[in-house]
Amino acid sequence: MTVKAVSGVRVPMEGMPRRHITDAKPVAVPDAAYYRRRIADGDLVLVDAKAIAEAEAPAEAKAVAAPEAAPQKPKEA
Repeated sequence: MTVKAVSGVRVPMEGMPRRHITDAKPVAVPDAAYYRRRIADGDLVLVDAKAIAEAEAPAEAKAVAAPEAAPQKPKEA
């Protein structure tokens, strides 16, 4: 699951008390009771992984170029 800390809160990683989850960047964590409790307490929020992938995609990939119409030749009679 992917989580992010609420604004202004730093949440220690499970088993790594010197590493923190902040509100700056979503972090992928295991679906463990520790993180579920932090979500229930309101310290962490679940983040949609699909939304993250779309946000990280380059702008060029997001813009879909419309295919140009090929010039049509006049029909010969």
